[in-house]
Amino acid sequence: MAGQATHWRAGVVGLAVLGLTLTACGGTKVGDSSSQAGSSGSSSGSGKCGTFNLAVNPWVGYEANAAVIAYVAQHELGCTVNKKDLKEEIAWQGFGTGEVDAVVENWGHDDLKKKYMTDQKTAVDAGPTGNEGLIGWYVPPWLAKAHPDITDYKSLNKYAANFKTSESGGKGQLLDGDPSYVTNDEALVKNLKLDFKVVYAGSETALIQAFRKAEKDKEWVIGYFYEPQWFLSEVPLVKVNLPTYTEGCDADAAKVACDYPVYKLDKVVSAKFAKSGSPAYDLVKNFTWANDDQNVVAKYIAEDKMSPDAAAKKWVDANPDKVKAWLK
Repeated sequence: MAGQATHWRAGVVGLAVLGLTLTACGGTKVGDSSSQAGSSGSSSGSGKCGTFNLAVNPWVGYEANAAVIAYVAQHELGCTVNKKDLKEEIAWQGFGTGEVDAVVENWGHDDLKKKYMTDQKTAVDAGPTGNEGLIGWYVPPWLAKAHPDITDYKSLNKYAANFKTSESGGKGQLLDGDPSYVTNDEALVKNLKLDFKVVYAGSETALIQAFRKAEKDKEWVIGYFYEPQWFLSEVPLVKVNLPTYTEGCDADAAKVACDYPVYKLDKVVSAKFAKSGSPAYDLVKNFTWANDDQNVVAKYIAEDKMSPDAAAKKWVDANPDKVKAWLK
């Protein structure tokens, strides 16, 4: 997930959690024929849509965006939507080949914007999603209540031994998510001189399960997490205060010693798609909603076990005015 740099139990749960994966999103590569094809719905819009290739990155908030956009494209515009489960940079590579038309939740990625927008000119900006993204380190509520000073990074070394696991090499474990997510955490641990080691859970699902279990069983877990995220309504994780973010403090990835910025999440499309005249491009460009909207749909998918299509239909049926604004 997001940003400038490329979203357990102590001693026991590490290996088990590392084996978990996010069911909805895999490691598909551009050109893989196993993408999910959505069936076209009856068109009530104008203009021929044809095929719309939509990347789906591996976290449920993105999946919520993609589900709603795909549903509206199919049922209002008559598009045939191909959803392609791709990690972030792999999706951007597809802009140049025509295999990906849109990425619908981008977290910063100045590096990818330079490469694919400025240098290769295969991608263009399609405007904000309306969501604000926040990345940071979080602890379960019970831990913040029992040890209030733990939300100050300067206190973390005092508690490092409590976070040790079989994966962390004698240091405290800082649990990160999917290795493809953007994170400054290894640099932060080093530059803030913290006695911790970053360990990758492997997926968003694994992170959520670790935090859920930590709250239930009063276990010591500190890890990477982010907002918007439906899970925070179930377990209100508490953010750890890192040194305040200032403009440019993360310019050198190796020297980062500050918190993450607030990300204005946006959409990116292929340059060819932007010029295609497809009504799906106008839908992507006009699509915008709030963190609460995304969290509702994400919860339908992740917690209520609804299919993305059913989750999207439920939200779309309840929010006709918002959808109508996207179709103008």
